[in-house]
Amino acid sequence: MPLGILLLLSAIGLGWLVKSFFILLGILLLTPAIGFVGFRWWLQRNLVQGKCPVCSTDLVGLNQAELSCPNCGELLKIEQGSISRLAPPGTIDVVAVDVSAQSHDD
Repeated sequence: MPLGILLLLSAIGLGWLVKSFFILLGILLLTPAIGFVGFRWWLQRNLVQGKCPVCSTDLVGLNQAELSCPNCGELLKIEQGSISRLAPPGTIDVVAVDVSAQSHDD
């Protein structure tokens, strides 16, 4: 029986086995490189840099993520490439403007 298997393998040839080994080796070597390039592409599309709207601290985060500012502790949300406050519904944000007071003497 082993002699029959050996004759069958010699008739078919072992080139397919060697080729399969090299194809498998090539796949194992290329997969991490393709994964690394794909991860960098995804990261470039989803990484957002900006400033905290409350204290102007530089921040970096992923798109569609929630985080808190490490400087002031404000809850923030990153949407569509911009950083905004995560406020409860019904909250109205206002921007304060400093107006210097002048005194008039009569």
